[in-house]
Amino acid sequence: MQENDRDLLPEGLGDRLPQQAWASQTVRRAAHDVLASHGYARVETPVLEFEKALAHRMAGVQVRRMFRFVDPVSMRMLALRSDITAQVARIAATGLAQAPRPLRLSYSGQVVTIKGDGLDPARERLQLGAELVGADSTEAVAEIVELAIETLRAAGATGVSVDFTLPDLVDTLSAGALPLPSMNIEAVRQMLDAKDAGGLVDAGGEAYLPLLYAVGPFDSAIEQLAAFDVGGVLASRIAALRAIAARVNGKARLTLDPSERHGFEYQSWFGFTIYADGVPGSLGRGGTYSILGQTGRNPESATGFSLYPDPLIESLSAAAGEERRLFLPLGHDREVASRQRAIGWVTVAALSEADDALALGCSHKLEGGEAVAL
Repeated sequence: MQENDRDLLPEGLGDRLPQQAWASQTVRRAAHDVLASHGYARVETPVLEFEKALAHRMAGVQVRRMFRFVDPVSMRMLALRSDITAQVARIAATGLAQAPRPLRLSYSGQVVTIKGDGLDPARERLQLGAELVGADSTEAVAEIVELAIETLRAAGATGVSVDFTLPDLVDTLSAGALPLPSMNIEAVRQMLDAKDAGGLVDAGGEAYLPLLYAVGPFDSAIEQLAAFDVGGVLASRIAALRAIAARVNGKARLTLDPSERHGFEYQSWFGFTIYADGVPGSLGRGGTYSILGQTGRNPESATGFSLYPDPLIESLSAAAGEERRLFLPLGHDREVASRQRAIGWVTVAALSEADDALALGCSHKLEGGEAVAL
């Protein structure tokens, strides 16, 4: 490494300076306060695990996105976590296997991937969320969607919107009402994701074309989806979507894109993506999924969400106001200083006569027991 490269960080990784770190901690604290108030107990997981444990507890986890290397102690393959959900699933299936269901758990921590997602070059992100293990009913899903909205708003987001989807829609339809050759199913999924009508026809999915128009504001899109469901195969899904929407009505803008699959690697019958005004891209997603038991069998239903609030943290740190910082000169009264902190001041104590209050970012100085503006 060249001498001038010694302080460089790898692409997609970065530090958080004090203002950003403050915003990050504020978001995490607000989020966990909401989650705890709804009965979601916090768990913490290691940043490293055996690759097999991370990759095989849930269907759809992408091993190729993980940093992997051999453990010199066990000589087994280790991986840096790229998704905490899989770790929470392991806890639910092992250490908390005998705990009463439904089991409510929350978490937060850094996750790392080999490369960024789409146009976002970041390879390390904060992930926080909640998992409701042992239930994927309409009531469970509605609780999770409401909780995701409340958590994001408490963290500082405004103008929240939620986009519903049915991740296994093509599987459900191709198995009965609109059969497809197995070799065509993935291509049909991709063309629906891309909203490519011509490609959809070329892939043998002409009968799926109406799904391209069942997209947009929830009330109109759900009617389009209901009109498409002539055989009633989706009747229970449509009823569930309506019930969930009724529960969260007024708390966020609701949209529907029933065939959206991007980012829903392991979700089953329901999924959602969550957004906020002034923040580019999505802030997280959630939905229903299954957890494999200790033997790799006996799957257990679960519902949850994961938020990736780094863009929100950046916007909050940029908009943060000036902190109330009080300079404490040498020999100050410590009792007075303690009282000032109790009423909201951040105090910065001088360590030498050379310390300068303004240079240390203070707006006030303690004089005669009072905070005096500089």
